[in-house]
Amino acid sequence: MVICTMENNSLVAKGVKYVSHARLKVLGVPELVSVDVGSGTKTVVIDGNEVNMNDIQFDTPITGTVFGTLMNFKGVLEGLAEAVHNKPYLSPPIAPVLYIKPANTFNRYGEGIPMPEGISQLEMGAALGIVIGKKAVAVNEQTALDYVAGFTIVNDVSIPHESIYRPAVQQKARDGFCPIGPWIVDRQAVSNPDDLPIRVYINDELRQENSTKNLIRPVARLLADVTEFMTLNPGDVLLVGVPEEAPQAKLGDKVRIEIAGIGILENVIVDEKTFIRRGTK
Repeated sequence: MVICTMENNSLVAKGVKYVSHARLKVLGVPELVSVDVGSGTKTVVIDGNEVNMNDIQFDTPITGTVFGTLMNFKGVLEGLAEAVHNKPYLSPPIAPVLYIKPANTFNRYGEGIPMPEGISQLEMGAALGIVIGKKAVAVNEQTALDYVAGFTIVNDVSIPHESIYRPAVQQKARDGFCPIGPWIVDRQAVSNPDDLPIRVYINDELRQENSTKNLIRPVARLLADVTEFMTLNPGDVLLVGVPEEAPQAKLGDKVRIEIAGIGILENVIVDEKTFIRRGTK
């Protein structure tokens, strides 16, 4: 155990500054636990003590509905080229295109992601999750961030498919297809959510690199546009979208998603039968 000290209003342990306040959920504990996290580390500070992430049994830190957003990265829309102009749609979307990751998909840091029988690879959908802090109805872009409690990392796992608009329920809504966490970083600790580098590693090899600066609808505008027609409640999570060219992982692969200023989300691809036997809770 390492005891932390205070320097310039920041916790310090072994020379590492812990500058971001966050909340995480420990398996079997009903309430969220307040922690301090440092950029690029695999340790957190709980009650003044430094704890390795591998010594924590994480649970999913959110309580509401997870809404995904399609085609919100510029590269995704550019990659579709003329497909969005074909029938029956004839033009790119003029409003956010949403879908739901239902509760059965929720998964946690360190848990296995199930590979379905007959499938050889899964798409790893690295996404910044906006965690809603108070009821949001028709908010305006200027005050939208006031409704945000914080940010988390989400792996929007999918079976590779060609669907653009139609809900790909069978490909996106399978058990365990939405790892979330490892914590929720407080909104005030993230100076600019529209400029966060995103990296995906598979077996420690960098396979994707992008940034939220490439969003078509930045965080505040996305919130404003969505709440114009749909209420978001405390605990809900709105994904900003998945970047183009999502990498694919196979059975046994170790997947790590890093979002600067938020943290690291790690999971391993496992056989679906093993996952079902073990469960996610």
